[in-house]
Amino acid sequence: TDGKDGQKEHKNILCCPETKAELVLDGETLVSTDANSRRKYRIEKDIPIMLIEESEVLEPEAWKEIMVRHGKTV
Repeated sequence: TDGKDGQKEHKNILCCPETKAELVLDGETLVSTDANSRRKYRIEKDIPIMLIEESEVLEPEAWKEIMVRHGKTV
């Protein structure tokens, strides 16, 4: 599987480990759709790093921009 197909597969089977919210694939990251946590998880060599302590908390405006870009209601 090439990188893009593998990343699509990650999105379909993974959820945010903190909130269990849906994730959106945004470049080389997976972003939680949960407005309270706003977690972003990186993907390294097609492997999502889904550790909460390794994630980044996005600023509200940055999170909203990603959600709008992916057609999610904010």
